[in-house]
Amino acid sequence: MTKIHAVIFDMDGVVINSEPLGLRANTELFKQLGLDVPESVYATFVGSAPTDNLRKLKQLYTIPLEYPELIKFRSKIYFDLFDKAEDLQLMPGFIDFITYLKDNGIVTILATSSFREKIKRVFDKFPMLASCFDDVVSGEDFEFTKPDPAIFIEAVKRTGFDKSECIIIEDSTNGIKAAKAAGVYCVAYKTGHGVTQDMTNADKIITDFRQLSPLTPEGGTAKWNSPFGG
Repeated sequence: MTKIHAVIFDMDGVVINSEPLGLRANTELFKQLGLDVPESVYATFVGSAPTDNLRKLKQLYTIPLEYPELIKFRSKIYFDLFDKAEDLQLMPGFIDFITYLKDNGIVTILATSSFREKIKRVFDKFPMLASCFDDVVSGEDFEFTKPDPAIFIEAVKRTGFDKSECIIIEDSTNGIKAAKAAGVYCVAYKTGHGVTQDMTNADKIITDFRQLSPLTPEGGTAKWNSPFGG
């Protein structure tokens, strides 16, 4: 039986319910650029870094703005909405779950495709997050982000444990692909927010953090009915 020593969290849609905000921001971006982006295309953006998504957007559509200008334009739209958002909250049960992890000596890492500026704003809005994570990994530090596994490979490295002793909690198709490409057991958090994501490659699907207490994968099949860390 493999003992779990570390839990790696995505941020958007796992720690905070920011997917609706992201959808509003991107909808406004598409509107101001005069683009008709179908949901099937937008769904592929979820979980990836804005830089990757904006590159893809310029490949798919004719956009007059140069790439650096497009990044600044999108950031302004997003943070204007972020500052006004009244529905941005921590995910239900997150504090109880991470308190449980910390009380049991489990290493917790935040690994998000988001820019450091966004991470800082989220932590400023929710100061309690500063004590929730042992380390934070930003997608800004990698050439390629989710579904590329680099960010999760680095996150596992920072835990100090083998990947078999870690789990990753994700809410997006791209994040799940990255977790599995990194060779880590992946729990998909299905929130019902934002656009529909394909979670078929996840090892387990949950809709509430309480479904992860207790959790201890057994062998390669990851049965979840043993005491946490047992």
